[in-house]
Amino acid sequence: MFVYEKKLEYPIKIKNTNPKLAAAIISQYGGPDGELGASLRYLSQRFSMPYPELKGLLTDIGTEELGHLEMVGTIVHQLTRNLTEEQIKTAGFDTYFVDHTAGVYPQFASGYPWSASTMQVTGDVIADLTEDLAADGATIQEQRSQKPLRILGCWLGKPAPAAFLQGQPVKIFDGTSCFQFIQRERVGYCIFHI
Repeated sequence: MFVYEKKLEYPIKIKNTNPKLAAAIISQYGGPDGELGASLRYLSQRFSMPYPELKGLLTDIGTEELGHLEMVGTIVHQLTRNLTEEQIKTAGFDTYFVDHTAGVYPQFASGYPWSASTMQVTGDVIADLTEDLAADGATIQEQRSQKPLRILGCWLGKPAPAAFLQGQPVKIFDGTSCFQFIQRERVGYCIFHI
């Protein structure tokens, strides 16, 4: 049984729309290593877990991932609400907007819709836990990647979503802030995986 608290884990109050940023962050909502897949992975794997303590742990983690899903969805919504037609076209958000308007739809940043094929539930304890480690490890690797189109891991003294969403600059590896980085219109964004 789940108990829903009618508040976000971290308050989100984004004042300025930014469809370009939303188009990238949507992958953390429904991308291959996003919160939707993570929550369903843990909540599905718990059924075949033979150890009650670990079954409870998988349930706790899956529930926490649902809270992350809610936060990322709120971020995308606030970044895309009240867009003008010019903002939609300029940001390249028009292809998403045609199908979903400003609704939050689970998809990869590339536009591919979320699919259960991006996760695995085998019923084998070792295989399932390995899958969990690999999925969470993939997110960390993406955040620290040195590829030209890299995903930036944001950090500060508190979790990235809290700092970012409270309007505080969030330091990244090159000493700039996420806000400065986004304002320069370079390729990159922050993944909010807690």
